[in-house]
Amino acid sequence: MFRKKENSHRSFKELGPIIAFLSLAAFTAVLNPRFLTPFNLQTLGRQIAIFGILAIGETFVIMAGGGAIDLSPGSMIALTGVMAAWLMTHGVPVSVSALLILAFSIGVGVWHGFFVTRLEVPAFIVTLGTLTIARGMSAVITRGWPIIGLPSSFLKLDQGSIIGIPIPVWILVLLGLIMDFFLRKTIFGKHLRAVGGNETAARFSGVNVNRVRMITFMISGFMAGIAGLIVAARLSQGQPGVGSMYELYAIASAVIGGTSLTGGEGSVLGSIVGASIISLLWNALVMLNVSTYWHNVVIGMVIVVAVTLDVLRKRIRG
Repeated sequence: MFRKKENSHRSFKELGPIIAFLSLAAFTAVLNPRFLTPFNLQTLGRQIAIFGILAIGETFVIMAGGGAIDLSPGSMIALTGVMAAWLMTHGVPVSVSALLILAFSIGVGVWHGFFVTRLEVPAFIVTLGTLTIARGMSAVITRGWPIIGLPSSFLKLDQGSIIGIPIPVWILVLLGLIMDFFLRKTIFGKHLRAVGGNETAARFSGVNVNRVRMITFMISGFMAGIAGLIVAARLSQGQPGVGSMYELYAIASAVIGGTSLTGGEGSVLGSIVGASIISLLWNALVMLNVSTYWHNVVIGMVIVVAVTLDVLRKRIRG
């Protein structure tokens, strides 16, 4: 009975963002019919994929509780894209370069997890440090100039499509299915909810809290690495300035999708829907010819509203 109520509650939380997404899409399509053109829908799908992948990683970190968030994904997109471009333009095969980048990204997650779990450094501080380091290293490697001349086979990672659907969307769907299973059907998922819900009770129940938190940072790093490869393929270059503010969009996507900033609650589907709303909002502002100066203002207001609703919802339930 409890399981049914819990699943019903999660479905209800995800229903609201889905309705919001469909309503915004319909509103934009009415005001500008070009919204429904295949080119724009593919562009939107590619953006949803990037924010969705990052949001999945952020969801795991936030769900672990303790006020943990990962501020590094945006800068990691820049660094991993630059590193991948450097490797490929220096003769390293595409597949080997991609594997090295993903291994490096997971290693960054281990770095974060070590500082948070072993040295008890707040996640905000250590990931903020990585944000600065990664952005700086991107500039050091490139000296401020993009790295061009990437192999055409690599560019298909973003620019290719299968049955008319961009490859990044397929990657998001695959990762979403895997991580949703990981979150809902495995012992780790149960332990993650337990740690985020009540860390003390989880420790007394025999849950290895440090290991759970370490894995969440590894997942977030891995997702940032995948997003970095996709963005590099989209731009056809390693660009040191890309990914600015992406970490905030990822956090916003997770919260809009129902992930609680206090931990213990969240879903992969909800985070993907949240990423869809952020991406659609961004796309709608462009389609409606709203000045770019207003874009971050509007998205910032959405973030504040989402967090406020999360706080009010917890007060009502409490």
